[in-house]
Amino acid sequence: MNRIKARDLDVSPCPVSEIRDFIEKHHYSKSINGVKVSYCFKVVWNSQLVGGVLFGAMSTTAWKRFADSEIKVLELRRLVLLDVAEKNSESRVIGFCLRWIKKNDRNVEVIVSYADPKYGHSGVIYKASNFEYIGTTGKDKGFFDPETNKTYHSRALRTKYKGVYKPFVKILRKKLDDGILKPVDLPPKHCFIYKLYLEGL
Repeated sequence: MNRIKARDLDVSPCPVSEIRDFIEKHHYSKSINGVKVSYCFKVVWNSQLVGGVLFGAMSTTAWKRFADSEIKVLELRRLVLLDVAEKNSESRVIGFCLRWIKKNDRNVEVIVSYADPKYGHSGVIYKASNFEYIGTTGKDKGFFDPETNKTYHSRALRTKYKGVYKPFVKILRKKLDDGILKPVDLPPKHCFIYKLYLEGL
């Protein structure tokens, strides 16, 4: 496939079902389990799905760092764009999503995103999208699953829906009880924020 120009990408809101498989195939996390999805966007070129974006509520009470109400904060939870897209495509896609959220959800004031150095990410695309860098998170704990070769944040084992552990959480907690999951230290992540009503979008 030839390189795709950023201006030729079509970004539009969509149900999570349209991009779940794509994101789980191409995102380094290989999963969207535990993600509280608020808004989804698909990125299409020539009728082909080439990207996907998920925004949602933060997994913990970390929102308190950014606003006085949880509904004012969204986290950019997943961003995937195939390498065939030109290098400035990410910022174009993010820009569309931010404008759409600002227009359609007047409660949201702050978008938060993290770049994980464990996977070689430093947040270049967020800097290019006019996000503000506010430092790193603290060190955290996670668990490595040798059966799936995936590492889960400790909060993944605490994820509930309506007060009940989700099915995948029950599986992880059983593996932890059985001694299958291995505790690991997670490095700090780079944190970026975008204030919707200060950037002139």
